[in-house]
Amino acid sequence: MPDHAAGRFGRLSWLWLSVLVLVIDQASKYYFEHSLNLYQQIIVIPDYFSWTLAYNTGAAFSFLADSAGWQRWLFALIALVVSSVLVVWLKRLGRNDTWLAVALALVLGGAIGNLYDRVVLGHVIDFILVHWQNRWYFPAFNVADSAITVGAVMLALDMFKSNKRTEAAHD
Repeated sequence: MPDHAAGRFGRLSWLWLSVLVLVIDQASKYYFEHSLNLYQQIIVIPDYFSWTLAYNTGAAFSFLADSAGWQRWLFALIALVVSSVLVVWLKRLGRNDTWLAVALALVLGGAIGNLYDRVVLGHVIDFILVHWQNRWYFPAFNVADSAITVGAVMLALDMFKSNKRTEAAHD
């Protein structure tokens, strides 16, 4: 891509990663929804990891899942606003901001994957279950949630890296 185009479009070329996350997320959700019954558990690694099928009408950790249904549209609106902000942020990144571009693209792909579920299905499909024996279960999650988490960790690490550069510049 010519330099003038790269400057005008920032790091939007990383949107392919968002699309990849979206495709893998939706394909895996389709597979598990059509392979398992609701709350059925297939043990992959005994005492540690299983496949399951769960529907989440709330946000992370089923926050507000028991509400009357209004939360569906609230979380959809939040995801739409956040996704728009991420696209603008991605567009404004410079050539050397690859780490940040990857982080934003991962969060964007995950946000759109869960947004699609929420708007079209009324719930988010979760299927990954991490547990310890029969004593502790982490809430079920999906590929979109994983991409959002990895992207958020990368954003946090980038903040620390940026803070160190700023402190070094002031010393």
